[in-house]
Amino acid sequence: MKRHESDLLRVGVVGCGPISQNAHFESCRKAKNAELYAICDTAEDLLARMTTVHQPKKSYRQFDHMLADPQVDAVLIATADAFHVPLAKQALAAGKHVLVEKPLGVSIDQCQELQDAVAKSGLKLQVANMKRYDPGIAFAHRFIKEEMGGLLALKAWYCDSTYRYTMTDSLLPISVHSTQRQVPDDNPKETDRRRYYMLTHGSHLVDTARYLGGDIEAVQAQFVERYGAHCWFVAVRFVDGSVGHLDLTVAVRMDWHEGFHVYGEKGSVIGKTYLPWYLKSSDVECFSTATGEYRRVLGEDGHVYRRQVEGFADSVLRDTRPNPDVADGLAAMQIMAAINRSVQSGQWENVSSMEGVV
Repeated sequence: MKRHESDLLRVGVVGCGPISQNAHFESCRKAKNAELYAICDTAEDLLARMTTVHQPKKSYRQFDHMLADPQVDAVLIATADAFHVPLAKQALAAGKHVLVEKPLGVSIDQCQELQDAVAKSGLKLQVANMKRYDPGIAFAHRFIKEEMGGLLALKAWYCDSTYRYTMTDSLLPISVHSTQRQVPDDNPKETDRRRYYMLTHGSHLVDTARYLGGDIEAVQAQFVERYGAHCWFVAVRFVDGSVGHLDLTVAVRMDWHEGFHVYGEKGSVIGKTYLPWYLKSSDVECFSTATGEYRRVLGEDGHVYRRQVEGFADSVLRDTRPNPDVADGLAAMQIMAAINRSVQSGQWENVSSMEGVV
């Protein structure tokens, strides 16, 4: 149930492309503590269609005009990756809180500049790694932190499926496109599929690994491109001395394959995660040596995109830390850069020393 209008976070969404059409517009409309107050896009035809469908109070073709609206409390940035940091900095300068799609940016330097801008602004910035709002993954996170004791090892995998678009075409409404859409000069989706897969899918994998296992100190990666597929196998050293392995493969000849195993001092966790558009909670089993029992969470509400908006609104309305915040987004960028560097060097690469583009 929605709160009174005065208790709602008024959100302006910039970008009317598929991710907004399939996730963000509905999530802002359904969120119990937020409202879809405004939408913005430079493509006039697309903006008109989305305004008709979703009925925001305001619509804007220019981002600075939306930022000038005093009724807009926060902006959700759902544009091409190269626009994330510039638009986020512009929003912070205008006094708006920010929820920005992952990856945080396309280079480490610009993300560090954004981190500084967030600190100076005193405003909230959350990165849209919506898997943290998966009830199963959140259940695993709590068990690991509160009951499992020390971490021994973690394995996590994110393997897109060759049948992914067969499934999504059946699940999702038909997306509306525009020839007027704004495309950045740096657009790896069109020019560099290897980089695009790392930024788009790798950002999920490394964030989940950090969320469950903690900070990552160093990585050693191997990469192979074969049969039209891209595959990264990554050995990981966590800061606490535990070890790990990450598998990013796009795409496997099977169903969607994503999940994790976590081995600890006083228990273990096994998780299976589903194609995001099913809006289904991960299946997670946590075993505790204290009770000698496995535990599972039902996760009846698997709408991770709506839950993400509600988490962001709570961080603003209750003045709590966003989850994940700008530091988490920067850390994911550094890990992905270290993976790429290690593929080239064949050596272990320290995460904190990374700079440049991913």
